[in-house]
Amino acid sequence: MDNSLKTFEAGEHNGTGRSWWQGLKRGFRRKCPNCGTGKILHKYTKVKDHCPDCALDLSGHRADDMPPYITMSISGKIVIVLALEMKRHLDPPLGVMFLIWAPVIIGLTLWLLPRVKGAIIGFQWAHKMHGFSDTPDEDLEASLKSPL
Repeated sequence: MDNSLKTFEAGEHNGTGRSWWQGLKRGFRRKCPNCGTGKILHKYTKVKDHCPDCALDLSGHRADDMPPYITMSISGKIVIVLALEMKRHLDPPLGVMFLIWAPVIIGLTLWLLPRVKGAIIGFQWAHKMHGFSDTPDEDLEASLKSPL
């Protein structure tokens, strides 16, 4: 049996010394992926430059368009399944369906977006991506920008 490929269970380290599962959980709670206590977001989805508790530099994160994409995918799948089941079992008029599901999808999307953004930042931290490395030598982007 070939054991050359190692798989990681939830909570295990990914070879970087950081748990990706812990980074996702802390980020989803909108807490610093490093210490788990400092808030990483202010306003709604604006990321702070540094963690107020452990001073982790958060300015290098690159969440970009990933959080809205994931948020729309999750909320869309949940609401579509529930709306189709409601239509199949209760058959309400289309106007009633709209009045019920429009606020649900808006609320779910607004609730999920900052949490998903935090989870993406936690994932990037766990994998030492985009400025979250321990040393500048480990950071691929920084090494590409530095002069030879």
